[in-house]
Amino acid sequence: IISKIFVEVIIASSFHPESLKILSAKKNLRLLKYEKQNLSIMKNSMQCRNAVGGLLYQENDSIDSIESVTKGSNAWQIVSEKKPDKETLEGMYFAWCLAKNVKSNAIVFSSLHESLGIGAGQMSRLDSVEIAISKARKSNKDLLNSFVASDSFFPFRDGVDAIAKAGAKAIVHPGGSVKDEEIIRAANEHNLVMATTGKRHFLH
Repeated sequence: IISKIFVEVIIASSFHPESLKILSAKKNLRLLKYEKQNLSIMKNSMQCRNAVGGLLYQENDSIDSIESVTKGSNAWQIVSEKKPDKETLEGMYFAWCLAKNVKSNAIVFSSLHESLGIGAGQMSRLDSVEIAISKARKSNKDLLNSFVASDSFFPFRDGVDAIAKAGAKAIVHPGGSVKDEEIIRAANEHNLVMATTGKRHFLH
């Protein structure tokens, strides 16, 4: 399937010989293999960014395991009245992993195994929501019972209202807005599951 679409780079821990044969036949496709043991080093590394008059030093954006976000000191907080079952948590986790790899002001709609609509790069989080919904509809993707991840908190409830109207069943976001109570109230009004991570994907 991948060989039939335009892809420039594929990164994987390994390539099956038959897969390698198929993919190597495609011009200008780069295949990169990474060593799994290096991931723990990457997880704890820092990032440095140029800034006017100096440098910005920040922790690398890393993803905790699904086990650690469901229990322990790094566990997500379920802030909604409705609580998630195992499948809902898995869907939220998958959407959260996708959001990490989207540009700032990211909104991701997903199923358990597939991204459905992605919006990003906007000044308004509501605009990102609307773009994600529009992208899904143009691709004939059904957003009913989908999962949504936002790389940073919702500053207003309008994004939550739009997500609920689109048919989503759960939202995961960092939390930390001065309007968190209003955001949670909106989730409860729409009977959504909502989790806060306490950690942002929104980096400079």
